[in-house]
Amino acid sequence: MFDTRQLEVFATVARTGSFSAAARLLHCTQPAVSQQMRALERQVGGPLFVRTGRGLHLTEAGRILAERGSDLLDQLATTHQQVSAIATHDIGTIRICAFPSANVSLVPAAAAILAEERPQLRLELVEEEPPDSFALLRRGEVDVVLSFSYLDEPQDEATVNGMLSVPLLREPLALLVPSGHRLAGRERVSLSEAAEERWIAGCVRCQRALHLACGAAGFVPDITCSTDDNLAIQSLVTAGLGVALVPRLLLSFLKHPGLTVVEVESAAQRLTSLYTWPDLIKLPIMRATVDALISASAKA
Repeated sequence: MFDTRQLEVFATVARTGSFSAAARLLHCTQPAVSQQMRALERQVGGPLFVRTGRGLHLTEAGRILAERGSDLLDQLATTHQQVSAIATHDIGTIRICAFPSANVSLVPAAAAILAEERPQLRLELVEEEPPDSFALLRRGEVDVVLSFSYLDEPQDEATVNGMLSVPLLREPLALLVPSGHRLAGRERVSLSEAAEERWIAGCVRCQRALHLACGAAGFVPDITCSTDDNLAIQSLVTAGLGVALVPRLLLSFLKHPGLTVVEVESAAQRLTSLYTWPDLIKLPIMRATVDALISASAKA
């Protein structure tokens, strides 16, 4: 019998290619990783890695274990998630993981709907972005994930394999400029009109979307500052340090008084979707939760 902890450590080592990188991801020491791998190799009766210079390569036994062990861990995680979900839902609790702007807009609106329809339902909220949010769903630590992507952004199918996806929201991006800016009096502008501006960028995925949108408009954005804090983005724009391209949802719950929002002619859009497991959606309280999130998104 394999120790699941050893399999998890092995999968991380195989994915990262080194004990030290695996230790960083697992938040433990390199000697602890080495000890786990030595124990696993004793159990299988032979080496799983071959050192080549400063890196590691899998032996044939290691390659087979990496392939089948990953499937086994996924199956165990799914089983744990389903059992945990049933046990949790017996007492009426739904665990929702969402990205920041959804957690302060869509989730509270859905919670208000549920409070009327199912007053005994208890919600536990977690804030995380993909791919970490999907990892929480696979480990059975949450029941629902609200995730975002940008139009034409490639989706990692392996990350969401087996999950049920429900589209919730498709929102255009808006240009933020400080009050008094030369574009502030315009209702709608071409993105190319901001080509000479300095830019405040968001998270890594948001920066990628900004580069794609500006590239489609014929220029490369001059990014002078980046942050994943929505309030910081608005404050930096208000201070005149640059302009920003943000999803409309970010402005639904908080807008700095020194900002002007300008519509832009751009195909760039952010897509918000809900993810859960197909078996969970059969539970009445999960179905009610999904319906509430769909209703909240329709009104956003």
